[in-house]
Amino acid sequence: MTPTGQAEVVALMEAYFEGLHQANSTMLRRVFHPRLSYVCATEGDELYFDLDTYMARVDGRESPAKRGDPRDDAILEIAFGSDRIARVTARMSMMGRDYLDFLTLVPHGGNWRIVTKVFTYLPRKN
Repeated sequence: MTPTGQAEVVALMEAYFEGLHQANSTMLRRVFHPRLSYVCATEGDELYFDLDTYMARVDGRESPAKRGDPRDDAILEIAFGSDRIARVTARMSMMGRDYLDFLTLVPHGGNWRIVTKVFTYLPRKN
């Protein structure tokens, strides 16, 4: 993938992290594909949502920013399979939990969009 493609995905991830930190569904809708599949793979808390259901949950929560939580996130890996598919592994801490996200990206409307978000909670760092 070109450096431009890499930069586009990094910019998308910045908007993703900031949208989650602000609990801003308007911002998040710009990074997610309209046909998003949202999956929590944590044992005992498995969830399967579409975009609208997930955005309603985001709208119903107090944002980590408003709670005074610092942003703590990182891109661990970006991998391109072609100019039509990419994968991002990311980690973040918010709302008292550490998360590991596996995100699949595809082009939509001329831009990369997250079409699948599969995540789990990780044991808290001490």
